[in-house]
Amino acid sequence: QLRFVESGGGLVQPGGSLRLSCAADGFTLANYAIGWFRQAPGRERAEVSCISSGGGTINYAHFVKGRFTISRDNAKNTVYLQMNSLKPEDTAVYYCAAGGYCSGLPLEYDDWGQGTQVTVSS
Repeated sequence: QLRFVESGGGLVQPGGSLRLSCAADGFTLANYAIGWFRQAPGRERAEVSCISSGGGTINYAHFVKGRFTISRDNAKNTVYLQMNSLKPEDTAVYYCAAGGYCSGLPLEYDDWGQGTQVTVSS
């Protein structure tokens, strides 16, 4: 079965940084595009970033561009999201997901992790 485990979330002050990891177990991560999504309470789930299976295509939502960096290490079967210059509005549960393409839409992704909480507060 396909499985993701997200880690690296926590509490950080505004302007701080976190590095999220999405480890895949039970499938070969290199065969999939991987998206990072976030969802705050009462809000719709939104794509933050996506990286294609080969890493040649990378997308960022406008509200994180220039602050976040997505990368993948296929040898470790892991995708990362480096989050810098964090703002309170970045507070959410962050999920990784696997799909065929970087579509920007949650319904286009096939498999999801359990999520990791990111809280940005002073």
